[in-house]
Amino acid sequence: METRHLKYFIAVAEERHFGRAAVRLHMAQPPLSQQIRQLEDQLGTQLLVRTTRKVDLTPAGQLLLDRGRQLLHELEALESDVQQVGAGATGVLRVGFTGTATYRLMPAVVQAARRALPGLRITVQGEMLTPQMEAALEEGRLDVAVLRPPVGSGEIALKLLEQDQLVAALPADSLLAGKGPLDLADLSSHDFIGYPGSSAVSSIVIDACRKAGFQPRLVQEARETSTLLSLVAAGMGIALVPMTARMFSFQGVVFRPLRGLYPVDLAVAWNLGNETPLLNSFLALFDSLPTFPAVDEPE
Repeated sequence: METRHLKYFIAVAEERHFGRAAVRLHMAQPPLSQQIRQLEDQLGTQLLVRTTRKVDLTPAGQLLLDRGRQLLHELEALESDVQQVGAGATGVLRVGFTGTATYRLMPAVVQAARRALPGLRITVQGEMLTPQMEAALEEGRLDVAVLRPPVGSGEIALKLLEQDQLVAALPADSLLAGKGPLDLADLSSHDFIGYPGSSAVSSIVIDACRKAGFQPRLVQEARETSTLLSLVAAGMGIALVPMTARMFSFQGVVFRPLRGLYPVDLAVAWNLGNETPLLNSFLALFDSLPTFPAVDEPE
């Protein structure tokens, strides 16, 4: 299967129309149809269901669309990385960051790398969930990830960076906003805004609430901490977030500590099978990074 065939197919699959796809690809429609037929013949399966009005995908076509998008993205990234090394870079590392680490640690990591490894090019992906980064490390789409453990793969090595704590994020007009440290059970009657169920923090929050004797009533999910806190500010509910989320200065949100220990670890992770001298030099930079101060009473 040639790359051009894949690009042609993705255009048709996304547009669901040969004419619009031909315009998008700057080519005539008959040659485009011929190329798609060649692709189907090569693969020995029907990819598209053609009607007079639109184009639908067969199950095989949907699989090719999903995997093909990822493959093209990887090819484009590879082309860019090769060009960077060819232009004089000593290497390229793809680094993923979770949640608040995107805003707090990422700038420090990039600055440290620029000083210690000036020829290194870093490609950053931020606000990722741990399962996303775990899969990306296994599949070679990331070289390093700053994530919230645990991870399930035995192929991934972890180095603990710091231990965070859960705090309660409350609307400023909440009756609990003016109080000191809270018992987790005090929040049992409130609506919760949470991270997606697949995230590491979500699992920690649900487990902590169950141990406190209740199941959190989740009314909204948000992948990004900034979005989650915006929903808290809007009065949609409360949230349990890592203490480092206090770095977001949201008008209308008050953070309160919780009695008891509800640890949320932060670690740097990499694939054991992909270790190189460059990767090890990069990992060593994390030893000198500042950690977030543990403060009992947030401002």
